[in-house]
Amino acid sequence: MFTADLLLNAVVAGVLLGGFYAAVSIGLTISFGQLDVVNIAHPAFVVAGSFCVFVLNERFGLDPILLGLFLTLPFFLAGIGLYRVYFTCFERHGEESLRGLAFFFGVMFIVEVLLIMSFGVDYRLVDTGYIGQSIKLGFIGLPYRLLVPFVVSAVVTVGLYLYLSRTFTGRAILAVSQDRLALRLMGANPISIKQIAFGLAVATAAIAGAMLIVIGPVEPSLGRLYIGRVFAIVVLGGMGSIGGTFVAALILGIVESVVGTMFGPSWAPAVAFGFLLLTLAVRPSGLFGR
Repeated sequence: MFTADLLLNAVVAGVLLGGFYAAVSIGLTISFGQLDVVNIAHPAFVVAGSFCVFVLNERFGLDPILLGLFLTLPFFLAGIGLYRVYFTCFERHGEESLRGLAFFFGVMFIVEVLLIMSFGVDYRLVDTGYIGQSIKLGFIGLPYRLLVPFVVSAVVTVGLYLYLSRTFTGRAILAVSQDRLALRLMGANPISIKQIAFGLAVATAAIAGAMLIVIGPVEPSLGRLYIGRVFAIVVLGGMGSIGGTFVAALILGIVESVVGTMFGPSWAPAVAFGFLLLTLAVRPSGLFGR
């Protein structure tokens, strides 16, 4: 029987799940929403981050979230290198639309194959003290495996928002997709700014990967389940809005959780994407789009 207590727990679980969705989507908000680079391989980078955290956690026993923060630098450098390849092969010649999309499809499958060759197809998980524990606030349960990623995601979102709105490089990232000539007049190289932004987008995948393996076990092809969700969240949030991405992720998480609790998990994705289409029919630019 569906009760008010069950509904409230479903809403709370949806909010916490939405925080994780925001962490997975925020990198794509930068690369796709602000740079117009359709990095469909982003969820695969998130899964790669999960496996890197798994290896380091198994070897050193450190907290997964802390390991995700440590991994941001190598992921940032890998993102810069990947963008250089993308720019040299496609964007410089004006072929970034279809061929660039095919390039990131290829990158996604390469990442998956490398993970399968290295770890097999079995699920892997990490060991940390707070997984399996929860806080009880009356009849509401707050599992740490969802609460910790939500808090970290909120901190990362605020940090990125402040960086993009308060620093010269951050403002240049926001400007690079709007007016390259004005950016050059300010003394900034648009290509250098874009590669920094893309590196930053890939760096967020390391943190999101740490959250993913805290929430549950992972396997190499798990990223495919998130491709539709992350693009839906970026579009719903307003294509490039950091705050909009976070709010849209919360909405999608709540809708999925409530529908899954009421009608079963198989209905959750359909209703969530139906909500997306309805919202875009009313507001095509997304919730926070201009």
